[in-house]
Amino acid sequence: MSSYDHSPGAPAPGDRSAPPAAQERAADGAARSPGSAPDKASALAEEQSVSTEQATGAGEAPDAAADVVEADLAALIQERDDYLALAQRTQADFENFRKRKAREAEVAEARGTAKLAKELLPAIDNLQRALDAADQEDPLLGGVKLVYEDIVNAFARLGIERFSPRGEPFDPAEHEAMAQQPIEGAASGTVVEVYQPGYRYNGTVIRPARVVVAA
Repeated sequence: MSSYDHSPGAPAPGDRSAPPAAQERAADGAARSPGSAPDKASALAEEQSVSTEQATGAGEAPDAAADVVEADLAALIQERDDYLALAQRTQADFENFRKRKAREAEVAEARGTAKLAKELLPAIDNLQRALDAADQEDPLLGGVKLVYEDIVNAFARLGIERFSPRGEPFDPAEHEAMAQQPIEGAASGTVVEVYQPGYRYNGTVIRPARVVVAA
């Protein structure tokens, strides 16, 4: 018995005496065997395909991470811009509030000063009358005059000024006509006598001057 065992009727792979058809079948069987060259080529191609896919996946992962970082950075920049805009609006609102409160304080101060001045004007008028009627030899005259001058100077420092419009054209916005009479040599509508001087506070009349107007 031969050392190469094969099935009955099947020619040995190296048997040259076998018919050509049998040799072709034997070659086909050898090609389909597990250790054949075509199978090795197919396995190598599959490995290369897997390696290519893995390489592609490895390349896509950094790109995806970069996209996430860019999205997070864009969100942070937008959040920063929103907070900056909010801070700027808050600062502008506070500045407007501060200016408004400053104007309100100025108006309130002006009203208070004008009200106090109006309350003191009768006292100043009485001091003026006392000075006009006092005996120039009276030793108290000097004290009264000092008090009067101190009040007038304090008014001036606060922006309150006295005006006496004698000889000026009559102005109903600043003058109060107590009488109208013809005066020789005086143009009609001219203030010829001042009964009581007027006062202005920062350009605003707080008491009109009482006058006599030429007819």
